[in-house]
Amino acid sequence: MSLFEIAALACIAVVVGWLGKGRNLALLAVSALALYWLQPDQEPVNLMFWLPTLTLTLTVLSWLITAKPESRGWKENRAAVTVLLGVIVFVDLNRFFQFEWFFPVETPRVQWIALAFLFAFGLSLILARLEKRNRFVLTLAVIGLIGLFLLIKTPSATMGLFDMMATLRGKEAGGQSALAWLGFSYVAFRLMHTILDRLAGRLPSVSLAEYANYVIFFPAITAGPIDRLERFVSGLNAPLRLDADGWLDAGQRIFIGLFKKFVIADALAWIALNESFARDAQSVGWLWTLLYAYSLRIYFDFSGYTDIAIGLGRLLGIRLPENFDSPYLKPNLAQFWNSWHITLTQWFRSYFFNPLARALRSASKPVSPWMLILFSQVTTMVLIGLWHGVTMNYILWGLWHGCGLFIQNRWSEFARARYSQRALPVSLQRGIQFVGTFLTFNFVSLGWLFFALPTPESAWSAMLKLAGGL
Repeated sequence: MSLFEIAALACIAVVVGWLGKGRNLALLAVSALALYWLQPDQEPVNLMFWLPTLTLTLTVLSWLITAKPESRGWKENRAAVTVLLGVIVFVDLNRFFQFEWFFPVETPRVQWIALAFLFAFGLSLILARLEKRNRFVLTLAVIGLIGLFLLIKTPSATMGLFDMMATLRGKEAGGQSALAWLGFSYVAFRLMHTILDRLAGRLPSVSLAEYANYVIFFPAITAGPIDRLERFVSGLNAPLRLDADGWLDAGQRIFIGLFKKFVIADALAWIALNESFARDAQSVGWLWTLLYAYSLRIYFDFSGYTDIAIGLGRLLGIRLPENFDSPYLKPNLAQFWNSWHITLTQWFRSYFFNPLARALRSASKPVSPWMLILFSQVTTMVLIGLWHGVTMNYILWGLWHGCGLFIQNRWSEFARARYSQRALPVSLQRGIQFVGTFLTFNFVSLGWLFFALPTPESAWSAMLKLAGGL
C-alpha cells in the first residue's frame, strides 16, 4: 500500500469505527471496495475486476457451506448480500461514473456480470439446500482451495493459464508468470480455517456480514495477520472505544509501522542482497553486509505492514493479534518461529503439525520419537515454504528450517539431560544466550538466500562465497 492509500484507509477507519448502527455493513462495503481499489495493475486488465469478484464469491460460498442453520436466514443476511452485490455492480459501472483512476480501467460488460451472477446464484441455491452440510462438500472445498492455491503459486501453471487466456482473447501471450491476486494467500487460509473448524464441529454460528468481514477485513488483507474467526467476531461485535488511549495506541502503531516500512526497509532496499549484488560482490565482508541488510529489510517491511494493520484495526475498535515479537533477538530457532509471522506458525501448528504428530503417534506401528519430530517439522516447514510459492527455492528454504529445527530439538534434549541439574553462573547464562542469538540470526539469514536469489544454483554459489569461496 502507498502512503496515500494508508492515509485514506485510516480516515475511513475512523469514520466507520465511529458509526453505531450499520457499522458492520459499512465495514463490509469498505473492505469489499478496498479489494478492488488495492488490486495491483496487471494484464489482462479485466483480472483487476474478476479476481476481487472471485474473492467475494468464494467468501459467500464458503459461508454457505459452513454456516449453521440458525444463522442462514434470508432476512438476517439480506442486507449483507445487498452490500456485496451493490459493490460489485458499482465497480462494474464505474466506466459511466468516470472513476477510472480509482477502479480498474477496463471492466466487463454488464451482461457478463449478469451471467456470472446467475451462475453464482444457482450454485448458492444448491449449496443452501444441502441439509447435512456433509463432510464430502466440506472436504471438496478444502481440496479445491488447495488446488487453486497451487495453481496461482506455481509459475509454470500460471504461465499456462495466461497463455490460454491470451489465446481465447485472440492475442499474443506476454510471457507473464505471476498472478497478482490481492490477499488471496490470507483469504485462502481464513477460508480453510473455517471449513476445517466446521468439519471438527467447533465453528461458531456467524452471519454473512460477520463472516465476510472476517475474511476480507481491509486492514489485514494485504499482509495479515491471520486472525481466528471466533476472536475476530467477538471484537467486531464488542468494539473497543476510541478514547484518548485508543487514539494513542492506534497512532503509535501506525507511525511505527510507517517508519519501519517507508524509512528503514526502503533505505535498506538500496543495499539488500539481490542477484546482481551477489554476482558482483568483491569481498566476503561486503556480501555478508548485503545479506544482513536483506534480513533486516524483510523484517522491517513485513512487521511494518503488520503494525499499520494493527493500528488501522484499532481505529475500527478491533484488536488484531500480534505477528512479530523481536524474532531476531531469540536464542534458538524454535523461539524464532514462535516470534516470526506468529499467526501463520500457529495456523500450521493447529491444522497440520499437531494432527500429523497425533496420527503418527497413534499409528499401528508408531515411529520412533526422533523420526516423528524430524518428519513433522520438515514437512511443516516445507509447506510453509510452499505457501510463499511452488518453486524449488521455497522447498529448499523449508528444508533448511525443518532440518535446523530438528537439530536444535535434538541438541536441546541432549543439553537438558546433561546440564539441567547444574546451576550455571549468570555470566555464563548470558554468554550462552548471546551465542545462541548470534547463531540463530545467522542461520536464518543464510536461509533468506533462497528468498533473495532466483535459483538454487545462485543461492548455493552465494553460500560458498559467504564461506570464503570468492
